[in-house]
Amino acid sequence: MNTPITVIELLAAYQSEQLSPDGFLTQKLAEARADERNCWIESISDAQLDSFLANLKGKSPKDLPLFGVPFAIKDNIDLAGLPTTAGCKDYAYQPESSAYVVQALINAGAVPLGKTNLDQFATGLVGTRSPWGAVKNSFNDAYISGGSSSGSAVTVATGQVCFSLGTDTAGSGRVPAAFNNILGMKATKGMVSCTGLVPACKSLDCITLFAHTTDDLNLLLDIAGHYDETDCYARPNPESNHATAYHPENALTGRKIGVPAPEQLAFFGNDSAKALFTAALDKLKTQGVELVEIDFEPFAQAALLLYEGPWVAERYAAIETFFEADSSRCLPVIETIIGGAQGKTAVDAFKAIYQLQAYKVQCDAILSTVDSVVIPTAGTIYTIDEVNADPIKLNSNVGYYTNFMNLLDYAAIALPAGIQTTGLPFGITLFGPAWSDRKLLSFGGAWQQSLGVPLGATNAPLPALEPSAATQEGWVELAVCGAHLEGLPLNVQLLERGARLVKATHTSAHYKLYALAGGPPFRPGLIRSEGAGSAIEVEVWTLPQTALGSFLQGIPQPLGLGKVELADGAWVTSFICEGYAVETAEEITQYGGWRRYMAEKS
Repeated sequence: MNTPITVIELLAAYQSEQLSPDGFLTQKLAEARADERNCWIESISDAQLDSFLANLKGKSPKDLPLFGVPFAIKDNIDLAGLPTTAGCKDYAYQPESSAYVVQALINAGAVPLGKTNLDQFATGLVGTRSPWGAVKNSFNDAYISGGSSSGSAVTVATGQVCFSLGTDTAGSGRVPAAFNNILGMKATKGMVSCTGLVPACKSLDCITLFAHTTDDLNLLLDIAGHYDETDCYARPNPESNHATAYHPENALTGRKIGVPAPEQLAFFGNDSAKALFTAALDKLKTQGVELVEIDFEPFAQAALLLYEGPWVAERYAAIETFFEADSSRCLPVIETIIGGAQGKTAVDAFKAIYQLQAYKVQCDAILSTVDSVVIPTAGTIYTIDEVNADPIKLNSNVGYYTNFMNLLDYAAIALPAGIQTTGLPFGITLFGPAWSDRKLLSFGGAWQQSLGVPLGATNAPLPALEPSAATQEGWVELAVCGAHLEGLPLNVQLLERGARLVKATHTSAHYKLYALAGGPPFRPGLIRSEGAGSAIEVEVWTLPQTALGSFLQGIPQPLGLGKVELADGAWVTSFICEGYAVETAEEITQYGGWRRYMAEKS
């Protein structure tokens, strides 16, 4: 059989007994030790591997959701038994325990093969700032791999591990994904615990996930995203962002996705990257997406605060004692960047906080008009020699689209988007507000299937998405058009029954919409009208058939459940309205949907 690349494929191979953890993990550890791209700082020993294998004895994927899955850990995240260096030999220490998220993954059956190379103290987006050498791009050794999570990304792209942990303060969990044709998930701040992480900027840091598919990321986020009460920046994940919200099939259809105005895009002279981004926008349109031009300026201005403002003082605070004792133990470029924090004042910090909040109000307002925003993950890529010749300016160019994300408290997923004329990967990022992680995974899954590029640098084909609830026995699809829409007051009635969003779409052009009397909550009535109707915005959800009865009991007159025709000709179960109700109702068909009507009314 072909060597499994993804988590899901490997678990299936174990379950069918086509592979054994002993043989597969021994092979993967040998590959890690033979790596020539400077990916690894240290791998586990044979004795440590034997210990992990012993913990799997007598168990299977039915017992452990990550049974025998090899992964890599960025070396600013603690793993008991190996030193943590943060990319600086003089800083190294031996942790007493593993980081919270590392231990959670190990408890689920995953096996860490070692610690990966990074830009020193996670300061950089290039992957060249390490005494262990520059991590080489998985497609071309002459090019940068992206940083700071360079080694973690390349180990996934080359198939040495099935997934890896990185971190992201300014883009480190997304840029390396773009440069190596894999996926990078920067979940909402606080969703994945940072206990056991050497901080870069503690108030902004995220531990991130690299993998090949959204199915893998969804599974990993279930395990890695547990709330850690010992992390003062952790936040409980809301019900609406649990695994039940992940549903990639047709997820892009009917969505509004923002895109920066053309004059606000920057590709730094890379015409191939520019052409691929244009092609990505065209591809989104073919998936039923409505692209909405947005003003990217407040996002770009917020990004400048990360390094030009006082947040660089957080990097200083993270290693203050070590830095003050002898800053020359850092690489010169790191010494320059972190040393720039000296002289920053509390007054500077508060002024920047006020400015950031002003930008956030603007940016949040823009995000509220769309389902997500699409941007290039990076506008261009450079050779290692080019970056070494001009390390700060070119690093800044790479971060043009990434530095604002954690400052503004957004979630993001980096996705492959084709190969440049140089033979190097190009990527896009979809981002949205905090706790939109599962929605972004759904969008990303639909996008990746539409593109169909091979996995990483392995040439392995992209597997089909895992079967969704909508295609499984015991589930029923339900179209909603009013207060049960995502984010509206009665949506919780679907979520508490385990419902999942399938897609946003429209009815056929044969319906009228009415605002019914009464409320709150205010409700619409949808009535079929063959001759003078219109297409009305709806969402299709899927929920367990066992939950349909209790849902139906809560529907008041004059509403009920019946069949509604969608724009693609399919008929699905939906809310319908008794005809007599329109006598006291306001016709709102002209608004095209309940959201627009309620927005106008408010």
